[in-house]
Amino acid sequence: MSRIASLFQKKKSNILNVYCTAGYPHLDSTLPVMSALQESGVDMIELGIPYSDPLADGPVIQASSSEAIANGMTLELLFDQLKDLRKPIGMGGIGNQLPVILMGYLNPVMQFGFEKFCAKAAEVGVDGIILPDLPAIEFRRKFGEILHQYQLDFIFLVTPETSQERILLLDSLSSGFLYAVSSSATTGKDQDMQAVSTYLQKLQNMPLKNPVLVGFGINNRSSFLAACNHASGAIIGSAFIKALHSTVDLKNATQQFIHSILHDANK
Repeated sequence: MSRIASLFQKKKSNILNVYCTAGYPHLDSTLPVMSALQESGVDMIELGIPYSDPLADGPVIQASSSEAIANGMTLELLFDQLKDLRKPIGMGGIGNQLPVILMGYLNPVMQFGFEKFCAKAAEVGVDGIILPDLPAIEFRRKFGEILHQYQLDFIFLVTPETSQERILLLDSLSSGFLYAVSSSATTGKDQDMQAVSTYLQKLQNMPLKNPVLVGFGINNRSSFLAACNHASGAIIGSAFIKALHSTVDLKNATQQFIHSILHDANK
């Protein structure tokens, strides 16, 4: 059983998936940030591949991506960093046991070579892939078979404007989970959680084969819990990137931020 499937089998609610940008805030920050996330109690890590034209990302994640590129982050270097992801701490690794998903865009993946990308991802212990601009028709025609060959889950995104017919199609093509974008805006925007709740209830009442995680605009404990009311969990990105900005202590900043999401400040 994959790490993603195992997680959803063991934990049915309030799953916290946190997005971080590879090579941010410093080129060598990737593994330390991922290590701090695991130690802080998150359930899953979504690792962003820096790209110069990230269509779905808001200004915070765009800025982190630009900074990571300026730091020198490349796909080749990222896979070299991730080779220590699953190694035990005493053997030079960080002993990461969490599901890890690479989130990126098709252009740099195609330049790297799609099958080479999948092979390297599987080799270093990545569990799943998100490419928001990969068309479903191309996934069915060619890419899905390659992903399956390397035992990588692939997660499609749906929005409140996605038709029921298409939601069912994308759910049937996805494995691991279905990514419910809370609105058609980019990442980092505050959302009307009541409207999001209505949308998530609609998904909850559909015969989906995958659990649902909610992303975009989840930025504190209250929005996290609201999203979890009608989904298996939520994804936090921009708010965490902000917490890392200009900090001199990545571990402490990570622990404080995750604690603010997972624990009631009044208790």
